[in-house]
Amino acid sequence: MSAGVDAHVHLWDRSLDPQDWIDAETMAPIARDFDASDLSAMLASTGLDRAVVVQSSNSLEESIRLAGLASPVVAGLVAWVDLAAEVGPQLDRIRENTSVPVVGVRHLAHIDPDPQWLTREDVGAGLTVLERENLCFDLVVREWQLPQAIHLATRHSGLRLVLDHLGGPPEPGQDRSGWASRLRDLARRPNVVAKVSGLTSGLAPGSWRAADLAASVTVALESLGPERLLYGSDWPLAELGGGAVSWKSAVEALLGGLSAAERARVFGGNAADVYSLF
Repeated sequence: MSAGVDAHVHLWDRSLDPQDWIDAETMAPIARDFDASDLSAMLASTGLDRAVVVQSSNSLEESIRLAGLASPVVAGLVAWVDLAAEVGPQLDRIRENTSVPVVGVRHLAHIDPDPQWLTREDVGAGLTVLERENLCFDLVVREWQLPQAIHLATRHSGLRLVLDHLGGPPEPGQDRSGWASRLRDLARRPNVVAKVSGLTSGLAPGSWRAADLAASVTVALESLGPERLLYGSDWPLAELGGGAVSWKSAVEALLGGLSAAERARVFGGNAADVYSLF
């Protein structure tokens, strides 16, 4: 069995990389700094060995700092670069004196001031560089942006796209038919994989059960299959929904119908392949 990998975590030092989106009152569990020692403890509590750290700010300096982490539990970094500028020199800066391999790039497209950012020509040129560098592009989008993701996946068919948080399905009890249709369409592109992550980060602790998430996970399984799904905790944001342990237990229950080999793929093997982790 492959070593367990959490494909989506964040680390931040707010004195260096302010996280202005964190409201200290409503997001108290994450209104602090999180470092590699905290990550080690979280992974131990969920029974996993390593994690992929994902950028949390559209900041090259943050990515440079994250690349310098010297921890055996950090398997790779999904960094940020300005894809509308010269990508190569930015990647070179991140890779200087790095301890963590850069395995992908992400841009916070779901909050970009340009609602059409994903379809811009200059961004497309940057994505072509990622394909040449054999790097993944993590897609963090709202449901309404999934048609743009479909366009991007078609146009850049040689680029591995990793859809974060299943593309933002509606909360339990809300109509998910539009999201489901768009996810199925996106999943028809063979260069797309998705992370089962982030589904409880916006839910109050104790307000949800695994069964409440079953419909969304079932759509993902039917659309992508266990060979194209990656487990991610979205920690420390998972603490907003009751914690990484509760989320991991829920995903295990929701994937209970898979074989042991299939579960091993979701909980580590797929991440190792997609991100070329060694």
